[in-house]
Amino acid sequence: MTPVAEDEINWTAFAETRTLLGDAFVRILGYFREDGTKSVAEIENAMRDRDTARLVLPAHTLKGEGYQFGAEKLGELAEEIEIAARHYLEIQQDPSELLEKVVQLRPLFERTLAALESEVSPLVERRANFGARTLGQMAGSRY
Repeated sequence: MTPVAEDEINWTAFAETRTLLGDAFVRILGYFREDGTKSVAEIENAMRDRDTARLVLPAHTLKGEGYQFGAEKLGELAEEIEIAARHYLEIQQDPSELLEKVVQLRPLFERTLAALESEVSPLVERRANFGARTLGQMAGSRY
């Protein structure tokens, strides 16, 4: 999987949300995983069925949750899909022009989610500190 680009996540917004949610943060990030996975699948299915109306709500949901966690590129892409779908719905146009954006959605969601979850993983925190103590102890030894 391609790592997230520097501009894909606003880490300041992520940290603010993490602070605001406190102990509930990891649980709510889990909801984002569940809801986001469902939303992406619903968007893909609606696109496959060329059902413009079914694109709107999951794109709206993904947009809001993405922005909440600082996932700006994901939020922007979902917002573009939502706005265009609403427009196509009004003018009763097939959503085929959104295909390229919908194709970009799943890899961006998966990349973003992996980066967010990695940031809160206790294993990542341990790994970052792993070796520091060991190296410090080794410095005091003869080896």
